[in-house]
Amino acid sequence: MAQERNQKSGGGSRSARDVMTPNPATVSEKDSIRDAARIMASEDTGVVPVVDGRKVVGMVTDRDIVVRFVAEGKDPANAKVNECMTKSVRSVKEDTPIAEVLSMMSSAQIRRVPVVNSSDELVGIVSIGDISTETNQDNKVGRTIEQISQAPSNN
Repeated sequence: MAQERNQKSGGGSRSARDVMTPNPATVSEKDSIRDAARIMASEDTGVVPVVDGRKVVGMVTDRDIVVRFVAEGKDPANAKVNECMTKSVRSVKEDTPIAEVLSMMSSAQIRRVPVVNSSDELVGIVSIGDISTETNQDNKVGRTIEQISQAPSNN
């Protein structure tokens, strides 16, 4: 779908909207970690945005669940998303140029970022893999991955 949009636009200045996965499945802070894990399994993803209405308030990753619960011996069956989610989340607007998205990912040392509209409502999510497969920015993607990989652990 993203490729079709890009071909129609003539391949000019590409933005987050062109490569994002639209309308990702989400959870609220009060949902169970098990709910988040089930979404990850059914959607084949390692991250689920946490929303309040349509506003992004956090992200929960498979790593968050494993490192912040399982490894510490906590019971994820009865835990809520707000107990392990990452609350400090950066997002990009739909019209943010790909080069800017890569720059932000590199400086924040993150691999996935929520995409929001002009009202700051979640409309998609973009990953470094999306950018890699949907653009010809191989050198920039490679440098971004290298910088992200040098990040200290976040647990």
